[in-house]
Amino acid sequence: MARPTERLARLPRLPFPWSAPTTPRGVEPLPRPPRAGADYDTDWARRPLARVVRAAVVEAVARPAVAVLARPDRRGLDRLDRLAADGGPVIFAANHHSHLDTPLLITSIPEPWRHRLFVGAAADYFFRTRATSALSALALGAVPIERTKVARRSADRAAALIEEGWSMLIFPEGGRSPDGWGQPFRGGAAYLALRCGVPVVPVHIDGTGRILRKGQKLPRPATTRVTFGAPLVPEEGTDSRRFAARIEQAVAQLADEVTTDWWSARRRAHAGTTPPLSGPDAPAWRRAWALGDPDRRRRRERRRWPPL
Repeated sequence: MARPTERLARLPRLPFPWSAPTTPRGVEPLPRPPRAGADYDTDWARRPLARVVRAAVVEAVARPAVAVLARPDRRGLDRLDRLAADGGPVIFAANHHSHLDTPLLITSIPEPWRHRLFVGAAADYFFRTRATSALSALALGAVPIERTKVARRSADRAAALIEEGWSMLIFPEGGRSPDGWGQPFRGGAAYLALRCGVPVVPVHIDGTGRILRKGQKLPRPATTRVTFGAPLVPEEGTDSRRFAARIEQAVAQLADEVTTDWWSARRRAHAGTTPPLSGPDAPAWRRAWALGDPDRRRRRERRRWPPL
């Protein structure tokens, strides 16, 4: 018995203009635009109609869902006031624990950047098929980034958008944390900041790993905290490797601020003793034990008066 695709192939072909024209013999056919993968064209997702649809998804779908699942506590927005007054493009660089990180940040990043933002997304995951490519480009404003190798086309695509006035959200770790601790930052955000001459805003996300960690299929509601840091501007003469280390250090200082307090974190930053995002160099059980119980810590923070 013939398969449905085989039966469709036997149907008579409609003449032009009801079907695409054929290429004459002896003429080299035009290359077809890629429908998935690192070469997927996302320009259509920044046209007016697509931007209206994405804004509706962000405000009417993502924001209520994030509020229910994550109950976010957003801090440090006052550090962006000067950048907001300028209104130029910015690169937001954050740590990465969960697929929830992207909608959480898209709904947390304030204006004037929220609705003129694109996300650097892994081409081998978010652009694996035609369906996921279209959904990622439309709902997240994502562009494909190759994370398995250094690809100039990904950097050129992102740089062109930044130069057109679009801001970027990127996760320099290149993937979600496998155990709750951070991974070394790659140089993509630093390279683009140096190339385009734009500031980088370090962002620390806490709590999304308890909601939807890597390998978990169903989300579990919990509290989260998003902390925005002071913008970082590349110093004259610096290279992307040193600037990437500076971005990672800034996110680590925000993590220290979240787990302790602002003053203690500042003192450790000044002394150069900020705990790294990667956690202790120890066996897996010791690293898991060192993470502690953030929910219990926050309950202690909320208790302002001793029980009578």
